[in-house]
Amino acid sequence: MTAIIDYGVGNLFSLRSSLEFIGERAAVTREAGDIRGADRVILPGVGAFGDAADKLNESGLRGVVLETAAAGKPLLGICLGMQLLFDRGFEYGEHRGLGLIPGEVVPIGSVVPESCKIPHIGWNALKFPEGREKSPIFKYTNAGDCVYFVHSFYGASPSGGLPEDTAATAEYGAELTAAVARGSVYGTQFHPEKSGGVGLGILKAFCEL
Repeated sequence: MTAIIDYGVGNLFSLRSSLEFIGERAAVTREAGDIRGADRVILPGVGAFGDAADKLNESGLRGVVLETAAAGKPLLGICLGMQLLFDRGFEYGEHRGLGLIPGEVVPIGSVVPESCKIPHIGWNALKFPEGREKSPIFKYTNAGDCVYFVHSFYGASPSGGLPEDTAATAEYGAELTAAVARGSVYGTQFHPEKSGGVGLGILKAFCEL
């Protein structure tokens, strides 16, 4: 069973519908016991980094998410959920993240040309880093497959450039972090539940971990 964490932000029910479509039993929950008992956990999210971080803390589930990662249980952050995996985010101030992926979340306007509209909304092709084994969540995904993005911030290394744990990138006036992976912790900046068959394949691969 896959637990989808309900902490007040996220595209919860379309995500659950996508999981059920591929035959995965899924529960939208804010109960710590349900999350601890799940085979794998998804942290969704839409909105602003600071607001989401506050709600995760207020829900009492921040510690449960960290327990999940420490136990080696598969954890997938989606969109803002992926951004929360980083050390900190700089959206309307500086806010502490979960610290599961080294790096920080910064405005894409700092790296893309002025001609690129922000937020970045639309379909973009995935590219996998050269010289690195493809992440298992991309078992059914090929380079060049397109997925759906909606974001104004992206995960970056503290020294600039892409994070060390980048698992996929997408081009939008600059090469941006599309996915990260570190141990049993995964994140997608794009929305797999809105990315058609490609997205369903990514969710399927995650549910097989």
